Amino acid sequence: MKKISLLGATGSIGTQTLDVIKQHHEQFSLVAMSVGRNLDLAIKQIKEFSPKIVSVLTKDDSDSLKLQIDSNIKVVYGEAGLIEVATFDKSDIVVNAVIGSVGLTPTLAAIEARKTVAIANKETLVTAGHIVTKQAKQYGVQLLPVDSEHSAIFQCLQGDQNDQVERLILTASGGSFRDRTRSQLEGVTVNEALNHPNWSMGAKITIDSATMMNKGLEVIEAHWLFQMSYEKIDVILHKESIIHSMVEFVDRGVIAQLGTPDMRVPIQYALTYPNRLELEGTDRLNLWEAGTLHFEQPDFNRYRCLQFAYDAGKVGGTMPTVLNAANEVAVDYFLQGKIPFLQIEAIIEQAMERHNGEQCPSLEVIKEVDVDSRHYVHSLLK
Repeated sequence: MKKISLLGATGSIGTQTLDVIKQHHEQFSLVAMSVGRNLDLAIKQIKEFSPKIVSVLTKDDSDSLKLQIDSNIKVVYGEAGLIEVATFDKSDIVVNAVIGSVGLTPTLAAIEARKTVAIANKETLVTAGHIVTKQAKQYGVQLLPVDSEHSAIFQCLQGDQNDQVERLILTASGGSFRDRTRSQLEGVTVNEALNHPNWSMGAKITIDSATMMNKGLEVIEAHWLFQMSYEKIDVILHKESIIHSMVEFVDRGVIAQLGTPDMRVPIQYALTYPNRLELEGTDRLNLWEAGTLHFEQPDFNRYRCLQFAYDAGKVGGTMPTVLNAANEVAVDYFLQGKIPFLQIEAIIEQAMERHNGEQCPSLEVIKEVDVDSRHYVHSLLK
């Protein structure tokens, strides 16, 4: 039985991970978890799955939670709590499903503890991919992708060598506003942006999908996960989200991974790799029902955040940290209704133009740049 530490249990990926664990309770056991602000849901999860240790955001949350759950369950909080969950000695695999750069430190701690890491937290590889991949190699730890696109590429590459790969092709739904022109994005609402046509995701990721920043971050992730140059990573718009990504080889053969849009599939594959299990409740893919599949090249003038991500990735060093930090703050302001949708990309552009990148930054420098970039964006918006 695989014993699992789950970071971000109350989020979209977290809840779907628990669904997979519940389906295969003979195969998996939840032994440690961290949660965010949704303590009501967390309490239900704790009572159902009985982890040994739980991490929450603050000491107040910790004090409150202790009064409502079994006293034998250890409750911790803050970054130290995240690290304790990530390195829990009874766990075999850590699923990192938190949102934002907060996922970086516990990931590095899990690697040092020689845990297999199933990674759904984009920001970890975007901000510190050079450190994470080097450390994973040093400690002999596998980084298993959970994002549907990276899982698809990972599956397509089974049995093949990277030196035989010509191109990675990430598919993108285009998000909530894929059928709108740029001028039609003026004045769009938060609710409109959160109405994704294909996937059920958290608020931040859904907004990133609408701006295509989500795909840009995935490009940077793919660069680190598969050690592929940016010139060999393409993005293609595919409205149906049936093909989750593709790999083109040097002989021009292309392998694609297909399936109905259900995040539990890549989550489960990361947990069972290199094996597979049945998965109840997900639709079978019948291509005759899907009908015609559509593809088109992205317009980088329309989706400027995608261009920013390629630019930041190619500059490297601390520039992706700036990209990510500015985006996180800007998206949060948009979700609060404080800025219009199109201002998200304007803020990111300003933050990147201001920054003089540093190559091969240490973890301390990355954290300093992250904090500085967030302060800068806050100052702009005040």
